[in-house]
Amino acid sequence: MPSLDEGDHERFSHYVPKDKLTEAMVMGTPVVALCGKVWVPSRDPQKFPVCPECKEIWETLHPGDGDGEGDKE
Repeated sequence: MPSLDEGDHERFSHYVPKDKLTEAMVMGTPVVALCGKVWVPSRDPQKFPVCPECKEIWETLHPGDGDGEGDKE
């Protein structure tokens, strides 16, 4: 089982694969964000700014998609 990170995941929303996010929300299992953070999602991601590292990775994976919208937790 991966160790859960403490720290900035409480201050940011992170990008995670949609299927993993759905599973985590239902089953309470940890997810791994694009930036590498591991945690169990449990809050509304709309209330937090997007993790700058996740956003940078997302933009390199999806060039031209400048809205920064994706699956966040």
